[in-house]
Amino acid sequence: MESALTLPTPPTGFWHRIGLSSRGERRLDIVLGVLVYALSVGWVWSLSHLRTSLATNSDNATVGEAARAAASIASALTSGNAPSAAYLTDATLRALFDRVRGISGKLRATIDTSTAGIAPDSLPPGAELRYSTGGEVSADSEPAAPGVWNVALAIGNAIRPVTDFSVITELPFSAKHSGKIGFYYIGNWPAERGKKKSAPSKAPATAYANPSGFIQVTEENADTYVSEHFRLRDFLTHDQPNVWPKYLVLQMKIVDKLELVLGDLSKHGVDISGVKVMSGFRTPRYNATGGNPQGRAALSRHMYGDASDIYIDSNHDGVMDDLDHDGRITMNDSKVIEAAVDRVEAAHPELVGGAGIYPAGPGHGPFIHIDTRGYRARWIGGPGGG
Repeated sequence: MESALTLPTPPTGFWHRIGLSSRGERRLDIVLGVLVYALSVGWVWSLSHLRTSLATNSDNATVGEAARAAASIASALTSGNAPSAAYLTDATLRALFDRVRGISGKLRATIDTSTAGIAPDSLPPGAELRYSTGGEVSADSEPAAPGVWNVALAIGNAIRPVTDFSVITELPFSAKHSGKIGFYYIGNWPAERGKKKSAPSKAPATAYANPSGFIQVTEENADTYVSEHFRLRDFLTHDQPNVWPKYLVLQMKIVDKLELVLGDLSKHGVDISGVKVMSGFRTPRYNATGGNPQGRAALSRHMYGDASDIYIDSNHDGVMDDLDHDGRITMNDSKVIEAAVDRVEAAHPELVGGAGIYPAGPGHGPFIHIDTRGYRARWIGGPGGG
């Protein structure tokens, strides 16, 4: 009688409470287990595939970043709720401007010969660049005159300056009259005098043409960084110290090459913090008569803005460091830099050029000439077309 009055034990599991039998519960557990296993396998495969894709496409990483940055900005522009300023991050700006930062990635300026501004890769619709020379950002989408311009990216009402980067616009070559601009003496290039010098047959056809124009360097903008290690004043001709503004011819490919050489030296254990430009641009007038012209080539690449004489002086004693660690300062230390030039040119043949090693002389230690003349040239001591 007592057992007949005993109530059945209530179901304890969730599936029992909703009316599923024990047999049905076991089947459902098996199905759910298989589903969880399949999802786990798919998740692991996706991570592995992503890692492989990133590894095999590392050379295109910069393009991918720029595309993603552009897509993010574009999505902000088409979304009424997304704040445009949120997409103007440092990472976004770096990705958009990677191309104009050169092969080295260390350029901090670009020279715009058209005065129409620059067009970075993947600039999204609705975004534009603004230029200023200080103070408030201009509403102009083009630089208004020759000079050094700061640049900012504008999206709607949001504006973000591009840090550590300048757009430099040139004064046209026609601004030079009677061998000078204003009070600054420059001289004349062989091509404008109608004289045909014996240019090397290996040289590109345009290698010895007149420069496109001049960078106007003032006392205020002379310290503008054109790359991580170099400023405008580093490349000025060493004459007329009290005359301002001065005028400079500079090709950014030599700056890019110098940065690549420094990067290679650093990878090989050289302290590059004390890099010095002994001679950058030389006006034709100075190349012929200024300072000590002995050993200078009549068609020096220095006159065309794609050559520099440099040395490494990280211990700040005024001369080349002991780069080969033999206890002496000799031309062999310059050969350490020449080896870096060789490695850079092998990796980037579009920057091929000259490398000339020079001994110490009155007032200076050994140094190396580096240029981007368009064909390989090596020499020791003499002008070598440098």
